[in-house]
Amino acid sequence: MSCSVSELPQGQLRLRGMGSVVQSGSINKSLTGGQESPNAALQRSQKPCYFCWCCCCNCSCLAIKNTDDNGPTKKDPASSDLLSEGEQPTLEEIRSWAKSFDKLMKSPGGRKIFRDFLRCEYSEENILFWLACEELKQEKNPEAIEEKARYIYEDYISILSPKEVSLDSRVREIVNRNMVEPTPHTFDEAQLQIYTLMHRDSYPRFINSPLFKTLAQISEGSTDAESPA
Repeated sequence: MSCSVSELPQGQLRLRGMGSVVQSGSINKSLTGGQESPNAALQRSQKPCYFCWCCCCNCSCLAIKNTDDNGPTKKDPASSDLLSEGEQPTLEEIRSWAKSFDKLMKSPGGRKIFRDFLRCEYSEENILFWLACEELKQEKNPEAIEEKARYIYEDYISILSPKEVSLDSRVREIVNRNMVEPTPHTFDEAQLQIYTLMHRDSYPRFINSPLFKTLAQISEGSTDAESPA
């Protein structure tokens, strides 16, 4: 599509085919080689938006890009810095996670690190389901219980959910019966089965992973860690 120039009032020009208005002074300068005014030079000194066809705007795209450029760099997943202040466990506590899965799951910091590990293994839904069940058990409001139970079912039990957890047919039948009248303990059987799955399947790999060994300050190939319970 070709662009042509037509006159507009008060020294503005319209570029046909683009539908935008620009100051005639900018085009006159490019045609005559004349000097820009101080205001025009200031406007042109601003970094242009790469997402717009023109170079005269100052839109939010720049703010987003600058925020990303100046933001903190991604932290090494094998660093204890990925825990927030107040979540930092002691070295003794971290090493205790290799001795007991129960201790790992009872520790807020332990659950966070284990969740990061499960995310790398594409099985984060297991701990998310377990945590959702724990939250449901603390609920007292009947309406909130029903609503949360429905969300848990849709997110982790339904075969249509991308985050469906692996349950056998017996447990699924129990859950379906319990959903007729949801209670804080609707998913107890399912929660126990997923807890056992994480304990037997993911947990042994976690305590032998570089992530955990770095946190526990255990050298590669070391046999200092006791057998998990």
